[in-house]
Amino acid sequence: MTKHRYLVFGLLACLIVAACGGSGSSGGVKPATGGVLTIDNESGGLWACGFNPFNASVNGLSFGIVYEPLVYDNLLSDKKTPMLASAYQWSSDSKSLTFTIRSGVQWSDGQPFSAADVVYTFNLIKQNSALDLQSVWSVLSSVTQEGSDKVLMTFAQSAVPYLYQIADQVPIVPQHIWSTIKDPVGENDPSPIGTGPFTVGQCTPQNISYSRNPTYWQKGLPYLQTVNYPAFTDNDPANQFLAAGQAQWGGQFIPNIDTYYVAKDKAHNHYWFPPIDNIDLWLNQTAPPLNNKAVRQALAFSIDRGSVSQKGEYGYEPAGNQTGVLTPTFTSWLDSGQLSKYSYKFDPTKAASLLQGAGYAKNSSGIFADSSGKALSFTVISIAGYTDWDASLEVVKSNFKQVGIDLKVVDQSSNDYFNNLFNGNFQLAYGSLATPPGPSPYYELRNTLHSATTADIGQTAAGDYGRYKNPALDSLLDQFGATTDPAQQHKLMNQVEGIMLEDVPVIPVTEGVAWYEWTTKGFAGWPTPSDQYAAPAPWNLPDWEVVLLHLYKTS
Repeated sequence: MTKHRYLVFGLLACLIVAACGGSGSSGGVKPATGGVLTIDNESGGLWACGFNPFNASVNGLSFGIVYEPLVYDNLLSDKKTPMLASAYQWSSDSKSLTFTIRSGVQWSDGQPFSAADVVYTFNLIKQNSALDLQSVWSVLSSVTQEGSDKVLMTFAQSAVPYLYQIADQVPIVPQHIWSTIKDPVGENDPSPIGTGPFTVGQCTPQNISYSRNPTYWQKGLPYLQTVNYPAFTDNDPANQFLAAGQAQWGGQFIPNIDTYYVAKDKAHNHYWFPPIDNIDLWLNQTAPPLNNKAVRQALAFSIDRGSVSQKGEYGYEPAGNQTGVLTPTFTSWLDSGQLSKYSYKFDPTKAASLLQGAGYAKNSSGIFADSSGKALSFTVISIAGYTDWDASLEVVKSNFKQVGIDLKVVDQSSNDYFNNLFNGNFQLAYGSLATPPGPSPYYELRNTLHSATTADIGQTAAGDYGRYKNPALDSLLDQFGATTDPAQQHKLMNQVEGIMLEDVPVIPVTEGVAWYEWTTKGFAGWPTPSDQYAAPAPWNLPDWEVVLLHLYKTS
């Protein structure tokens, strides 16, 4: 029996999150209940006070600390920690998965949590595909209750890699609440009832206040009494707020951070930016000219990724590469031979050659145009207030101009941006997947490229925002999910990388990092490079729950 097929978590050794690494005590200070911690993160808009955990625009405000998953899977280490499931077991052919549902858990309204809630949740997102943010029903066949405390999930094929999406990325909701909601897709969920360590208190457009759940199932946790999450529509005021010591946990880009933030209090202020995903240029391929591979390849040769990294992100975010495989995080998965063969570096001559081969010629303004005279001009959407993205896109715009391509940058509120991104209402879009990455390149690339994650224009796509469709690629990703053989998985991933390089369905520009700043003044228990118990940004889901369960005040 291999390790992955049967896992019963060490209940005493690792049930309580604080015992699974990280917090301990600081300077002899024993963790105690109390304290008000403030999160600082540029949100791109004011809060709408909606907490629907299946709405990707707002699920970052409830998934984890209010609505919990079955298992927490650390994307930095792939270490798994039991949450609402105390154990799970794969069948010998890896086509069925049985969860043992934790006893003694109750919803924040006092009702008991049960296996029926888990079954209900999965069937809810089956019946409402817009809620299936991880496309888990593209691999699931059925979810049923077995006995009083077991949930059996069956699959059409072996599906071990999907444990991450199923156990870590699906928030469990109460049947007694959600079964009364007529429109779960449109539900705002202003007063969420969850099993998590915090409940939503007062919410205004300017701030969300979370309160300690006194009946949380991990006895004694959380330590913090209140968590405030103010809204910031721009990086600058968010950075000023953090540097002034008015918040303790930051999650956004700060230029010259050593001078701007660390130097303000060298004894206590820290930062750590581990790469976790890609910042992409999404290409809507439902209409010309982006349905032309030569044009997409030309765009990939028209971006100086190194310059974007240095000028847009101060070097904090490394340059991306066209395979979509993060380095050094996932270097063992990178097919460097294929990457070298295609050599997607900034090459205006190569880009121009590709465009000329596709029938484009420069007009009197120096911009390429097709045979009808239509100029090669694009609009790219971004989120207002993301000053690093603005600076990055200025580099891209300048690069494009050198080639002979026009680019217009349109900043939108975060709500408008995500609505347009998910519904395919864009030509180019800059940003990362709204769904969290995973502990190997497979997870991000599947959500970026697999047609099961996309939708028709006007419908919400869980991933594949560019509406790229390639049955051969879908098959490769499906085969990856059906095997547990690492050698076979690497072989399949190399083929996926080959399609990324040849077809250019999306352009990774920089590697996205988990922006994370923290102060040890007054609080302890933080994740660090030497104690990576969770992905550290406050927008890492559901990791922020794990971080908040570790934190405690020291003064």
